Amino acid sequence: MEPTPIPARNMAETPWQRFVRNFFGSRIATAGFVLLALIVLAAIFAPVISPQNPYDLAKLDVMDSRLEPGQASVDGSMTYLLGTDDQGRDMLSAILYGIRISVMVGVVSTIIALSLGLTLGLLAGYAGGRIEAFIMRVADIQLSFPPILIALILLALTGRGIDKIIIALVAVQWAYYARTARSAALVERKKEYIEAAAALGLSPLRIMFRHLLPNCLPPLIVVAALQVASAISLEATLSFLGLGLPITEPSLGLLIANGFQYLLSGKYWISVFPGIALLVTVVTINLVADQLRDVLNPRLQTQ
Repeated sequence: MEPTPIPARNMAETPWQRFVRNFFGSRIATAGFVLLALIVLAAIFAPVISPQNPYDLAKLDVMDSRLEPGQASVDGSMTYLLGTDDQGRDMLSAILYGIRISVMVGVVSTIIALSLGLTLGLLAGYAGGRIEAFIMRVADIQLSFPPILIALILLALTGRGIDKIIIALVAVQWAYYARTARSAALVERKKEYIEAAAALGLSPLRIMFRHLLPNCLPPLIVVAALQVASAISLEATLSFLGLGLPITEPSLGLLIANGFQYLLSGKYWISVFPGIALLVTVVTINLVADQLRDVLNPRLQTQ
């Protein structure tokens, strides 16, 4: 029997097509990706799709405070599908705005930390010697402390605000990328293409960012995806403790904190619904990150 020929479309498959096929080969990962895309779109278009601007004081009515889910406003102008909080804000609108800020803080802090950690890690892995020792010892010291402790100290010194929380999150994340980039750079540094580039007289910066960087990116992409979820969770924790974002820029963590005092009085929706939104956001990011890990490193695929 003659062997079955390979279809032409598979022979001409590009790396990007292969990546897409492998990534969406898991139903769970596909569902997570679709849900994450909806969350990101909701965050981007929150001002457009929200029934109310929950932070426009002119549109709030204290008579609508702590209304149950599905209950109409006092004047009958709108129905609050998820109820209202103690200030009369529509919880659905507040959650959409909260997701927007939480996702923005998580993504921006991760991008900055990735850029910083990647640069230092490549420098340590390629240069070696005292430069490597210094960068890695600083990273080791940073990693020896709990992330939340470092963030708490920095926020206690700098105060509250989006810029402050982003700086604190960068400070606790960069070392993860630095160690990962340094490990990948050590593996690639002794390979022939790096030695050939050095023999041709290319500058160390060109070798690092033109040749080393593309081969070190796959593990860093996975770490970055996981750290977005970690950054969102850490920001929510800090905001819940009152050291994160101010009340004028509420994230999901601050919304949970605002409703926590009403849990025992039966006003569960003020805290529970933002908590569910936070849980779903973090879980979907982790699902996508886990599938990225399997696709970018087949040796780690779950059986």
